[in-house]
Amino acid sequence: MATATIFSALLSSDHPERLRDWYARVFDASIERTPGEPGYDVLDLDGFYLMIDSRPDVRGPAAEAARLIVNAEVDCAQTTGARVDELGYGWLSPLERRDAGWFGTALDPDGNYVQLIGFDEEMQREASEASMTPFSGFAVRDVDAAAAFYTDVLGLRVDRNPMGLLALHLDRRTRVVMYPKDDHVPASFTVLNIPVPDIDAAIDDLEAKGVRLLRYDGLPCDDRGVMRGRSVQMGPDIAWFTDPSGNVISVMH
Repeated sequence: MATATIFSALLSSDHPERLRDWYARVFDASIERTPGEPGYDVLDLDGFYLMIDSRPDVRGPAAEAARLIVNAEVDCAQTTGARVDELGYGWLSPLERRDAGWFGTALDPDGNYVQLIGFDEEMQREASEASMTPFSGFAVRDVDAAAAFYTDVLGLRVDRNPMGLLALHLDRRTRVVMYPKDDHVPASFTVLNIPVPDIDAAIDDLEAKGVRLLRYDGLPCDDRGVMRGRSVQMGPDIAWFTDPSGNVISVMH
C-alpha cells in the first residue's frame, strides 16, 4: 500500500517577511531560501518545513482562521509563550494548565491560529511509545555524563526511561537510544551526524563549551579542522568531535 508523508505547509501572505520573522522568533527557527525563482522562505520546525511566500490572490488577515490551525508541540510552552507576548500579536486562548500539560492558541501576524502544546514528560513518553518508529542505538560509558553532554552542549532533548536508558530525540519522530555499557569501547566510525545551517557558527559554539575537534590524517581539513567539501563540490563541509564516552559525532553542512 502506498503511503504519503506530509512534511511541509505553505502560508501565503501580503507581508511574508513579517510572517516569516514571527515564526522564526517564536520557534527559534532558522530561515533558508529555496533555490530558483520564485523561491520560498523555509523554516525548519524540528523536521517539519513551513514555507512562506506571497500570492497575488492573498490579501489581508486570515478570513477563516479556524479553517487551518497550526499545532506546534514545544519543549517549553512558557518560554515560547513569552516570545508570543514579546512580539505583540496576542492570543485567541492564553496558555493554561491542563491534565496533559500546557495548551494555548496564539495569533500570528495574519491572524492565523497557532496552537502551542507543551506535554508533560509522561505524556511525551506515552506518545513516543504509541507512535514507535525504527531507531538506532549506541553505547555510552556513563549515562549521566552523556545526558548532560547531549542536552547542555548539543542542545538536544534527552529522556531517561525507567530502565535507565536514554532516548536522544533528533526530531519529533526520530530518536536514538543510548545505553550504559561498563566495558564500552568507542566505535572507530561516526555514530551520529548532525546537520547544521552554519558549520562555522556551530564550531564556535562547540569550542566555547570546551569541545575539541578531531583531526584525521589524510583528510583535507582546514586550520579549524573542517573538511570543506562544498567548495570543491565533493560533499558537505564536516567536522568531527567526540562525546564523553569517545563516540565520534559530526556536524555537517
